[in-house]
Amino acid sequence: MPPMRLVIARCSVDYAGRLTAHLPSAPRLILVKADGSVSIHADDRAYKPLNWMSPPCTLKEGAGENDGVWTVVNKAGEKLIITMEEVLHDSSHELGVDPGLIKDGVEAHLQELLADRIETLGDGYSLIRREYPTAIGPVDILCRDATGATVAVEIKRRGEIDGVEQLTRYLELLNRDPHLAPVRGVFAAQEIKPQARVLATDRGIGCVVLDYDGLRGIEDDKLKLF
Repeated sequence: MPPMRLVIARCSVDYAGRLTAHLPSAPRLILVKADGSVSIHADDRAYKPLNWMSPPCTLKEGAGENDGVWTVVNKAGEKLIITMEEVLHDSSHELGVDPGLIKDGVEAHLQELLADRIETLGDGYSLIRREYPTAIGPVDILCRDATGATVAVEIKRRGEIDGVEQLTRYLELLNRDPHLAPVRGVFAAQEIKPQARVLATDRGIGCVVLDYDGLRGIEDDKLKLF
């Protein structure tokens, strides 16, 4: 794979395509990645670039009277023109093939994350406790909704029919307790199979698809111009 190139330079940037945008002169970090993408960063906004060009695209560095002008063009003919005024740093680094992110979204971790962010289920939700004990095993999360009604939440990585059946058994027991009843159920998973959703709906159980990265506070990595 080609190396990643890091350039810190005082530059201005112009984008011409479906719209136009201009970044006035300032010191910035320019990343030229192995996939061909080019992105311009300021010393804020976390990882989000000020402007970029996604692959496939080509980078041409000007010469002669155009020395210091980089032109990045994608297959749609859109252009990102970077005008260098002063290059402060320019280095390339071989990073090799990345093994990728290994997600650790086990059910116990999902339970912990959802308990910490119980408002994911809706405004006004409050946690009673995790691992609420019953005679047939603990309920993953017991909470209250905005009206004060009790809600039992069963959490799975992959939501299938057996998970709905398990929650149904918990609900039968919980609704015998006058201090908790009426108790409704929520089946929460990273993925819910269609058959499980149909069964849950038939039994009056709500379904929630959990965004693991969202619970962890990781934003979507798809870059957006504005």
